[in-house]
Amino acid sequence: QVQLVESGGGSVQAGGSLRLSCVVFGYTYGSNYCMGWFRQAPGKGRDRVATMNMDGIATYADSVKGRFTISRENAKNTLYLQMNSLKPEDTAMYYCAWSWKWTCSSRIADYNYWGQGTQVTVSS
Repeated sequence: QVQLVESGGGSVQAGGSLRLSCVVFGYTYGSNYCMGWFRQAPGKGRDRVATMNMDGIATYADSVKGRFTISRENAKNTLYLQMNSLKPEDTAMYYCAWSWKWTCSSRIADYNYWGQGTQVTVSS
């Protein structure tokens, strides 16, 4: 029903920036949804980075507040994650996700669709 296609990952040095994109296919206007970005580092679980509800209200993990910005461009059906001041601990596979819920959740079980992931590697 919903397909998410991510891009924009890469390798950067600490302090650098990356902008991730996620193109959304299959969304029917009017449906409740929350969308967001999660990341998973080796040996760790998949954690919420940022979410945005239908009203454009964003929620961020404490670890990225002030550095990352989630946004969307509805005309292009695209979700973005601008990542600035990157740190080595930001290294992870980043996934965009879609939930058929009005209220955004930090739980991966509440998200119905996932992108294929895009790798972000930050070197020191």
